[in-house]
Amino acid sequence: MQIDAERLQRDLETNAQFGSVAVDDGHARTVLTGTDADERARDYFVRRLREAEMDVRIDAVGNIVGRWVPETANPDSKAVATGSHLDSVPEGGIFDGPLGVYASLEAVRAMQDANLPVGRPIEVVCFTEEEGQRFGVGALGSAVVTESLSIDDAHALTDEDGTTLETALDSIGFLGDGRIRPEKWDSWLELHIEQDTRLEAESTSIGVVTAITGIARCAVSIVGEANHAGTTSMAERTDALAAASTVVNEVETAAIQLTEKDAPTAVATVGSLDVSPNAPNVVPGRVDFTVDIRDVSHESMLELIDHVRASLNRVEAERTVETSFSLPRHRNPRKMSERCRQAVHETATEAEISAIDLHSGAAHDTMRLEPFTDVGLLFAPSQDGISHNPLEWTNWEDCADSAEVLAGSLFSLSNG
Repeated sequence: MQIDAERLQRDLETNAQFGSVAVDDGHARTVLTGTDADERARDYFVRRLREAEMDVRIDAVGNIVGRWVPETANPDSKAVATGSHLDSVPEGGIFDGPLGVYASLEAVRAMQDANLPVGRPIEVVCFTEEEGQRFGVGALGSAVVTESLSIDDAHALTDEDGTTLETALDSIGFLGDGRIRPEKWDSWLELHIEQDTRLEAESTSIGVVTAITGIARCAVSIVGEANHAGTTSMAERTDALAAASTVVNEVETAAIQLTEKDAPTAVATVGSLDVSPNAPNVVPGRVDFTVDIRDVSHESMLELIDHVRASLNRVEAERTVETSFSLPRHRNPRKMSERCRQAVHETATEAEISAIDLHSGAAHDTMRLEPFTDVGLLFAPSQDGISHNPLEWTNWEDCADSAEVLAGSLFSLSNG
């Protein structure tokens, strides 16, 4: 089975033209759901699916599925599914998402060209709004297919101008009907760029993901007393920002200590603070901030959440501030299927393409699918680990190698 590397490159370069943005360095695109750029990207993808003699279906939130039923397959058997997304962040790169979509299509074309005895139908999927940039829900398409978000609630989502998702999809001709049912898939594989430097550092072509990190998003408020910066003595202050800085430092220290102990992949980040009244001559009276906690171990995530709560209790007692804590987002880590991982490793070995195990620190559609079918996620190298940026780059040879491993893995799973 041979990947047509030039064909894959042409598809990716063509897709990069949709929503392209002129930049000084690199290649940028902005493809938001329901825009003209999105319509053109979708139209081209659907055309390429049909050229590969695949049946195309559009569901109620615009997810696209191309289905190939080989002559050697039982059409009633569960399909092996694969894919990713075509939307982007503003001025994003050209590989995040599209590599997985077009490598999946190329895998089907390679199996067709080789006339292989594929044992199951193959479905190539493009999920809607994975980046969550227009309607505010990341991995929206896969959220609907896994019923963590209803079709009606998804349709009612609005952008900053008040346009609903339903209206946006209808305007570009991609408002379909029904819902994809991942529980009817035999298995799922997603190829994605790594967005990190581990593969590059190891001079390795394929990352076989063992688990996708869980995410806990803590919402914290600290209330002190706003007062004049010149007339309020240091002893009389109840400074909410000074209290918040103590919590921020303690969260960082706790995460570092945890990684040195028994959770090397744990991370904790305070990346958003809202200081009030945010004036140079006023003692801060209130700070609202988030703590983003991630790890492949749920136990370590819970430990860090406990550290946040304990730190808040300490600053309340020591600084007489008032604090509040909530956990608006808490998503458990997801382990990848051993069967899917084995298929990827065996395929890479047979193709003499290097592969290593690693975890994913970013969320992907695959995470939502894990409870419904056997899932696997494989990574291609990212130059300098850059992503969501015009300088995002994966060498064409690595694109072809990862597509070859994906194709072989799909074939293996179809006959497993």
